[in-house]
Formats: sequence, structure tokens, C-alpha cells
Amino acid sequence: RNIVLNNPRKRNALSLAMLQSLREDLLHDVKSKELRVIIISAEGPVFCSGHDLKELSSEEDVKHHSQVFEICAEVMTLIQKLPVPVIAKVNGLATAAGCQLVASCDIAVASEKSQFATPGVNIGLFCSTPAVALGRSLPRKVALEMLFTGEPLSAQEALMHGLVSKVVPEDKLEEETMKISHKICESSKSILALGKATFYRQMTQDLDTAYKMTTQVMADNLTLRDGQEGIEAFIQKRKPVWSH
Repeated sequence: RNIVLNNPRKRNALSLAMLQSLREDLLHDVKSKELRVIIISAEGPVFCSGHDLKELSSEEDVKHHSQVFEICAEVMTLIQKLPVPVIAKVNGLATAAGCQLVASCDIAVASEKSQFATPGVNIGLFCSTPAVALGRSLPRKVALEMLFTGEPLSAQEALMHGLVSKVVPEDKLEEETMKISHKICESSKSILALGKATFYRQMTQDLDTAYKMTTQVMADNLTLRDGQEGIEAFIQKRKPVWSH
């Protein structure tokens, strides 16, 4: 599924309407056997500029402001709860909640011209919610420098520090993203769903608890039809036939 942020005139800002639409598109028919991977991209030179600041002005009340931040947090956490991998295809600037969106995706492929920043501090609105995703994707001191200064990371710096998975020339962005997507589609959907959920669950646990939990998950994995099929196919040196 290709989800395209398509309001380049407003720099693809995450307005309340945009966030609601994004949530709806992420959840649409999410249990379909046909859905294997979700790609989030954008039209125009800016991938996403973050929140629509007009919605955060004093013209709107605190209730509205809270609603914007709450649905944004819901969308960001939803991405990691979905049963399929979510890839950010970034071609341009990603700032504030836009940078948060990239950090929240499972995989991020960026063009060489892309940049990433959390400049809220410069306008008196510290990027505290983007910091949640940023602090879980980047080394602490790198994340804090971004948050304290608002200065952007280049695509190569983002790659070096782990904010994105790959950096490619702009004319190779589509090709590389589809290459990853097609590789994902070769595997069992149910096994990927189990693996994704387990990965994020164990990341919040201490080492001993994580190993105890994942040991049980791997044993359970072998009881699944696709787990049995995969092992048998490997032993027989043939291509597995997944249940999906």
C-alpha cells in the first residue's frame, strides 16, 4: 500500500485532518491477506514539515491543541503496532513531527538531498513528542543536539546515526524502496507479523526478560504452519509455500 502525503502547498503539514486521514489509511483493511507492506511517501520538495502551526496558535483552545498531539501520538504508535512493515520513502525535508514520522517507521529509505530536523526550540515549542521517537532511534547525544539546536542532519548523517536505513540518489529512491518491499513480500506475512510485534515488545524489556520472552516466541513460531513449512522447505532445498 502506498500512502502519499499530498498537500505540498502546506509542506505536507500534519494537520488534524492529515493525521486523521493517515490513521484511516494505515488501518484500512489492515488484516487483508493482500496487504504485505506499507510505504509512506510525499509529494513536493518537503516530505513533512510537522504540525500545522496555525492549529497550535492561540486562536485554538487547549482542548484542540491536546487533540492534535494525542492523535499524532496515536498514529506514531500505530505504525509499530501494525502487522506489516512500514517504510518511509523520504525525498526532501522532514522536520519536527515529520521527523518523528520517519523515526517511527520500521524502515526509512532517503534520497541524498533529504534532511531531518527538530527545530521547535527555535519558535518556543520544544519538540517533546518528536523526541520520543527520536530518542529511540538515535544516540542520546545526537538526538539532544538536534532538539537543543534545531540544526538539521544531512541524509548521510541520518544514516550514520541510524535514523534512516539507506541513502540513495534521488533517481534510485523508488527502485531501492521497491526492492526492499519485494523482498519483504517473499516472506510469510504471519511470521513477519509475529517477528515485528516481538521485536518492539522485547526492546522495552531488560536482557533476561527479553531472552525469556523471545525463547518462548521462537518455540511457538515452530508450531505455526508457516514455521513448519519454512524449516521443511529448507531441509528439502526447495522454495517454501506460505499459507498466505
